[in-house]
Amino acid sequence: NTTQHLQSSFPAWPLVQSLKSSTLQSRQYPTMNQLSASLGGLGIQQPESLRPVNLTQDRNTLSVVPTPAPVPNLNSDLKRLNCSPDSFRCTLTNIPQTQSLLNKAKLPLGLLLHPFRDLTHLPVITSNTIVRCRSCRTYINPFVSFIDQRRWKCNLCYRVNDVPEEFMYNPLTRSYGEPHKRPEVQNSTVEFIASSDYMLRPPQPAVYLFVFDVSHNAVEAGYLSIVCQSLLKNLDKLPGDSRTRIGFITFDSTVQFYNLQEGLSQPQMLIVSEIDDVFLPTPDSLLVNMHESKELIKDLLNALPNMFTNTRETHSALGPALQAAYKLMSPTGGRVSVFQTQLPSLGTGRLQSREDPNQRSSTKGVQHLGPATDFYKKLALDCSGQQTAVDLFLLSSQYSDLASLACMSKFSAGCIYYYPSFHHIHNPVQAEKLQKDLKRYLTRKIGFEAVMRIRCTKGLSIHTFHGNFFVRSTDLLSLANVNPDAGFAVQMSIEESLADTSLVCFQTALLYTSSKGERRIRIHTLCLPVVTSLIDVYAGADTQAIICLLANMAVDRSVSSSLSDARDALVNAVVDSLSAYMSTASNLQQSALIAPNSLRLFPLYVLALFKQKAFRTGTSTRLDDRVYTMCQIKSQPLVHLMKMLYPSLYRIDRLTDEGAIHVNDRVVPQPPLQRLSAEKLTREGAFLLDCGTIFYIWIGRSCDNNFIKDVLGYPNYLSVPQNLMQLPELDNLSSERTRSFISWLKESKPLSPVLLVIKDESPAKADFLQHLVEDKTEAAYSYYEFLLHLQQQICK
Repeated sequence: NTTQHLQSSFPAWPLVQSLKSSTLQSRQYPTMNQLSASLGGLGIQQPESLRPVNLTQDRNTLSVVPTPAPVPNLNSDLKRLNCSPDSFRCTLTNIPQTQSLLNKAKLPLGLLLHPFRDLTHLPVITSNTIVRCRSCRTYINPFVSFIDQRRWKCNLCYRVNDVPEEFMYNPLTRSYGEPHKRPEVQNSTVEFIASSDYMLRPPQPAVYLFVFDVSHNAVEAGYLSIVCQSLLKNLDKLPGDSRTRIGFITFDSTVQFYNLQEGLSQPQMLIVSEIDDVFLPTPDSLLVNMHESKELIKDLLNALPNMFTNTRETHSALGPALQAAYKLMSPTGGRVSVFQTQLPSLGTGRLQSREDPNQRSSTKGVQHLGPATDFYKKLALDCSGQQTAVDLFLLSSQYSDLASLACMSKFSAGCIYYYPSFHHIHNPVQAEKLQKDLKRYLTRKIGFEAVMRIRCTKGLSIHTFHGNFFVRSTDLLSLANVNPDAGFAVQMSIEESLADTSLVCFQTALLYTSSKGERRIRIHTLCLPVVTSLIDVYAGADTQAIICLLANMAVDRSVSSSLSDARDALVNAVVDSLSAYMSTASNLQQSALIAPNSLRLFPLYVLALFKQKAFRTGTSTRLDDRVYTMCQIKSQPLVHLMKMLYPSLYRIDRLTDEGAIHVNDRVVPQPPLQRLSAEKLTREGAFLLDCGTIFYIWIGRSCDNNFIKDVLGYPNYLSVPQNLMQLPELDNLSSERTRSFISWLKESKPLSPVLLVIKDESPAKADFLQHLVEDKTEAAYSYYEFLLHLQQQICK
């Protein structure tokens, strides 16, 4: 029954050929005219999300302002109480009543979560009683109903529960007898301080272990001085308390440990050369209290970058170093940060090169997207069992088999950073990116020994999870660490008809230990309406959530089947859903390609996905680059993923105060968004492309010299240097407007992006152009050609 299962989970497996238009015509759905007539009789306007858009004629589908998440069609009270789409988003904001209605719509049903994101407002509740449903263990939330003061009805399983005595008192209003006004019932995102019932052991301290590759390759790349400097600068900002512990391991063909016992006059290096049976050279003092041994830690960080300068060691015993890290961390759990610059070549976990450079631009199958060994996955699962996550920083100049190495982070709930062609001098962009990433990485908040569970209304079921974690039981995700930049996705199906209810709810509960040693539970609850007509399902489609879920599914499909299979499935997802939509409306021109307004960007986003390194074919793509993009798709929250997929392009040489917004006494210009096409770039202009982690400023050859002088600080185009990476603070209106706009864009991002100014002859110009996804390349359609291709498939 796997084929059935696949068909239900990815609404597009049947091949396009089977979609003869005759079969689509014969289905009996109300036509657009009938619908508008019946709605008109009620005096209801057709919602904007259902306005038919002729995609081939109206190609300016992108709005000039960023597209907000669709707002579920609920009454104003429920809307006010609902969870923010930044934390919790569903692919369909109108939930179909039955699986067969979902199947007809040919759209995927799933959730996108950003559960631990940084919040400015978070109600924190300290209470002896955490009120939960006795049957399904749902936490009380704004969408339960109070039958009377003493009883509440669960919104997920409908069981009636008693209201505990303590819950009758409201600490905020200091009043008694109004349980419906408690903060838990007034906020869909809350955090509880948990009692000892929620602990299997006393909360662990924050423990940080750094594992550094110090082979010749690593020394040559020069990453160590950047990392040590960053650690020295941020040591006091590492999340933790008086119990925080820290340790260091370095490795080449041997594994080196550092005794940092308080009272020593200097750090002591202990070398273990028996890498086939690695052991800890001393039982304690390798992980030390950060405050007690601070001076020794600083001494070590100052010394490390120069300790291996003359090394002749070319080997890398990464596997043994990780085994040592596992042994060291097991008693407590915590976070291991691994810095690796090459293919592991010695000891357990060693790898051979699997990349054939001649195959990089092949349109045939891409090989080796999965791991070469299960060593790294097994190690990750062992780590996860001991509440340890492994984060990987790969700084490589040649193939390092990320497909195998990534498993250490994927299955231990770690995260992956990748810096291809890293060199501290020759590649200033990557060096600066490492610096900025580390600042965020070392100081962002962290949750230890966490588990996450997602519950949903009776009748709905979750069947597939995406992200970095280990699934401990059918619905419990084990997260040794959780960080505010981690995203997750889940796929769902409708197992029983939802005919008995007009609303469904989803609740995610994340139980974790804070860096201060408190056990906490963060809850998000989302409420959505149930609909019975196909047209309403389309009205509530959330294209951004749909494309992010499909991207996750397509990564899995690429690894388990093939890249071309995944690409076909993505095309089918658009073809099937638009065919089904068009067949509901008999008055639409059958020869045109029509989408409801809610899905107007669907084809554009799928084309953009095809041009990502993960899925592109026919363009030279290094295997590690491809695998890294796949890792990002599987672990990024929706907002970061969308920036990667379809960056924002603005013209910035003519910024004005018209339509500007005011933020903390500064005026921020709001230039309109441009389509990602070279035809939008004029020689006379300057453009900013916001890709999330990097900002490109492209300067046209005939750009006005006044702009170049006022904003970049150079007299003319020719005098602007190749690797310009910051804008000077100049005292003029153009400079102020440009810097104000750029810093406003930066404020919405967790980490400060790298800025790069590029000209026509810049080496980075190719990187910039590859983001213009609407243009034709040797190997891929332009947006217009892709629309014609879809139209052809639909009209077959």
